[in-house]
Amino acid sequence: MKRGTTTFLKVAIVVIGFLVLALCLFLLPRLAGYTAETYPEFAYLRYPVLAGMYVTLIPFLFALYQSLKLLHHIENKDAFSESAVIALKQIKHCAAVIVIIYVMGMIFLGTQSALHPGIALIGLAIIFAAFIISLFAAVLQELLRSALEIKTEHDLTV
Repeated sequence: MKRGTTTFLKVAIVVIGFLVLALCLFLLPRLAGYTAETYPEFAYLRYPVLAGMYVTLIPFLFALYQSLKLLHHIENKDAFSESAVIALKQIKHCAAVIVIIYVMGMIFLGTQSALHPGIALIGLAIIFAAFIISLFAAVLQELLRSALEIKTEHDLTV
């Protein structure tokens, strides 16, 4: 892969990380406050929902960091290495954690009779996207592991 492509992907990952972090730090608390004022019967859910969103931020940012590491391995022509397999494994686990957190959050909101259809659709979209990312990372991890085994056998043969 050309250096310009990986540089573009690195910049995109960093921009996405900063945008999500900024949204979580500045927009999300205001939105929670506005929602608590608009719907006072659900004001008690303000901090649990914020906590859930902030807990989700941790595996998301860690997955972005692992993506940067993976791109660094690709840039250095070290894509077929054990550290690249580990980075994909970490991305897979982060996406699975996000799925679990959102499923638990939607169940919690459902038990509180606060699962508005719009919130449910957004939650399902995030769950679906994270699930697909987890599956894709798992497939790439196995593919890379197989390629690494073939490369190791080839190196031993020569």
